[in-house]
Amino acid sequence: MTHKAGFVNIVGNPNVGKSTLMNALVGERLSIITSKAQTTRHRILGIVNGEDFQMVLSDTPGIIKPAYKLQESMMEFVKNAFEDADCILYMVELGEKELKNEAFEKRLTFAEVPVFVLINKIDKGTPEQLEEAVAHWKNRLPNAEVFAISALENFGIPQLMNRVIETLPESPAFYPKDALTDKPERFFVNESIREKILLHYKKEIPYSVEIETEEFLEDEDIIRIRAVIMVERETQKGIIIGHKGSAIKRVGMEARKDLEKFFGKQVHIELFVKVNKNWRSDDRQLRRFGYQNKN
Repeated sequence: MTHKAGFVNIVGNPNVGKSTLMNALVGERLSIITSKAQTTRHRILGIVNGEDFQMVLSDTPGIIKPAYKLQESMMEFVKNAFEDADCILYMVELGEKELKNEAFEKRLTFAEVPVFVLINKIDKGTPEQLEEAVAHWKNRLPNAEVFAISALENFGIPQLMNRVIETLPESPAFYPKDALTDKPERFFVNESIREKILLHYKKEIPYSVEIETEEFLEDEDIIRIRAVIMVERETQKGIIIGHKGSAIKRVGMEARKDLEKFFGKQVHIELFVKVNKNWRSDDRQLRRFGYQNKN
């Protein structure tokens, strides 16, 4: 029996549903999902295994024009996703007609690997709008295959998955067959806490925050976690904590519930807040948090 394996990289503008698609294909909640832009900061790998294939999916940050060093690092993850792909899934929303980055459009147009344009959120439009969108993207990227999907409703996902597997090169598996992701447990703790902050805080607060899990102690029936929420300014620290600690307590409680589902056991979580001035523009800090290579 021949075995196929390859890297399938999901790219697109912010908020088009890349993380929802990744989770739908993997069947696990690996990427955090909120309605805010720039939810995904890292490249997250999700691994789908079958008897005769291994599909290594990569969820990337939405394509934006960088405003500070953290965002520059995020766009490097996207650039790398074009370079090491065996298959590219370019995701758009129904009604979206432009690629906001000319360099990325050229990469899609002249890609030497299969490219799929995924028109997402089709449940929110009419058949006429969908027909128009399919015609537009076939014309815009003639070398690509166009798929209409709803990642949230799981519409078109099994068909897409089968077609993508067909295009993968013959290769042995890159990761153990029981692997789900390349990220360590602490990464998912950090992301779960960050997701709750994105959901419950407004304006600049969520984008000024970084999480660091300082302690992850796993026993047979419980995981004990101590994590630090880092902010850029003293005023943000008070906002994160909230009146008599109510805001940070809610973040901890909701993150704990999600992590108990994810790890399948009881979780005890302690959260602290520290000020780490201007970390988003500090190369040393960005390397520490995994946004830049430690050269």
